[in-house]
Amino acid sequence: MQHTRVAAAFIAVIPARYQSARLPGKPLADIAGKPMLLHVVERARQSHASAVIVATDDARIAAVCTAAGVSVCMTDPAHNSGTDRIAEAVTQLGYAPDTIVVNVQGDEPLIPPTVIDQVAANLAARPAFGICTLYAALKDEAEFRNPNAVKLVSDATGKVLYFSRAPIPWPRDGSTPATLALAKRHIGLYAYRVRVLQQFVAWPPAALETVEKLEQLRAMAQGVSIHAEAACAPVPAGVDTLDDLEQVRQLLRAGLPHE
Repeated sequence: MQHTRVAAAFIAVIPARYQSARLPGKPLADIAGKPMLLHVVERARQSHASAVIVATDDARIAAVCTAAGVSVCMTDPAHNSGTDRIAEAVTQLGYAPDTIVVNVQGDEPLIPPTVIDQVAANLAARPAFGICTLYAALKDEAEFRNPNAVKLVSDATGKVLYFSRAPIPWPRDGSTPATLALAKRHIGLYAYRVRVLQQFVAWPPAALETVEKLEQLRAMAQGVSIHAEAACAPVPAGVDTLDDLEQVRQLLRAGLPHE
């Protein structure tokens, strides 16, 4: 799919916390002689973002960013999610309510800059939507049934109808390549306007969000329209475990081309 839209005006914010249940100190894990977080910053800087900011609560992360000339915003350590952290950062920094913010996950050192531009451009072109995100085709039946691979269904305009960890749409008569082709794997890259972010963090968790453990369902419960489009470039998986980390190290050692 060719992505030809003119780049929108936006900022990229990377939430980063030191503590990780499966991989403590993850943002500072070394990949090819550089902390993982700085790889993410490099990718974000290759997009058309007017600013790239790291939002953290950890002095070690802040020190690494400052030494590398990266803008840092210190945020409350009590935040439950990266979205809360980003909302505090853009409020602290005084961004206008209509500013478009792209949430770039701090554990995706291989994220293509083109998809960061894509979600921002999608939101800029769709004033009726509060959030834009992306999806990819599912790889196989195992991924379709994997609760860690979040699925979504959308209408003909790209408006998301639901996100779930369950296999959706469920093939009543058994899986076939044709039914699996309808399934969409959600990619956790979001663009929002500052106004929507500030509203989002003020809302209580929604019942469906609490069950599925998917915070985007909070926005949907409040009537926020979310648009999803097929990613214009493959988005490699993020780093959650030591195995993931080693895979990324091997890819970079093998000379994975930068966007």
